[in-house]
Amino acid sequence: MISILLIAPSLDILGGQAVQASRLMETLSAVPGQKMTFFPINPRPPKMLMWVRQVPFLRTIVNAILYHSRLLFEARKHDILHIFSAGLNSYTLWTIPALFYGKLYGKKLIVNYRDGQAEEHITTWRTALPTLRVADRIVTPSGFLVEVFAKHGVKAQSIFNIIDSSNFIYRKRKKLRPVFMTNRILEPLYNVDCILRAFRIIQNKYPDASLTIAHDGCSRPGLEKFAQELQLKNTQFVGRVPHTKMPELYDSADIYLTSPNIDCMPGSLLECFASGLPIVATNAGGIPYIAKDRYSALLVDINDHEALAARSIELLENEELVEQLTANGLEEVNRYDWKPVRDQWSALYREVVSS
Repeated sequence: MISILLIAPSLDILGGQAVQASRLMETLSAVPGQKMTFFPINPRPPKMLMWVRQVPFLRTIVNAILYHSRLLFEARKHDILHIFSAGLNSYTLWTIPALFYGKLYGKKLIVNYRDGQAEEHITTWRTALPTLRVADRIVTPSGFLVEVFAKHGVKAQSIFNIIDSSNFIYRKRKKLRPVFMTNRILEPLYNVDCILRAFRIIQNKYPDASLTIAHDGCSRPGLEKFAQELQLKNTQFVGRVPHTKMPELYDSADIYLTSPNIDCMPGSLLECFASGLPIVATNAGGIPYIAKDRYSALLVDINDHEALAARSIELLENEELVEQLTANGLEEVNRYDWKPVRDQWSALYREVVSS
């Protein structure tokens, strides 16, 4: 029996890493011959201290104390530490300690790196390369990051994210309504400002067009103000949407917009494929490794709101293109089925333990 400790964000944290960690736990826990235990990087404090989650600096301190003390005890029980990892500050706070405790106890270490900012992390943080090389394996969800690591002499391999397309509502679209949505975290690197500027152009031509902006984040107040300055109508900031409700949100829209400056492997694109929802996205990071321009999505340059608007209008006026993109997207999503991903992870665990 191989015992694996999956160290990752829980669903208390917004974002795709938490969703993927939840899916991996569900999928891999059922594999004979291996035992999966989940360890959150954001452990819940005792009830009497739950209030600290509302105080940013204090929250980080309390979280770090709980994380270190619990991980020091838990890590020694397992054969493999499977560490979900972002870059920059997050890597320093959560990944490096996990690597240290793993080495302390002589455990096998897998860094599951999931951050489109890997180039910046490697080139500007002195701790990045030495600590990454401590790991027995580095796994990313995208060939994009495999290539970034290779540039710096670090070997990595790719295992895709998981999506169960049966959880989503596939609706065949042809003649589209000007009903738009996006659901990336409202942070600067996702550049939702670009979507708002594009939507201003779209709404000039289609006055009844609507835009739903799901999720939350530090940029939300500024984005709401910017939407008012642009005099956008039919624009809703709906906040965080539970993952169980996302299929309904995708089904309610006819075009999906996303305009990040940096990205790795956004699971939202796979969810759009599974929903038959046409995509207009920036050609950032790992996105072109998932979606091919004019094959399964329409891609534009980073921060080009005019092109984002133009491609959106093209979808509204070209039914044949809509049918082509959505049919190809549905075929593409089969590559991310849980069964091959499960088998790849299980094989890797066996390989690492026996090495």
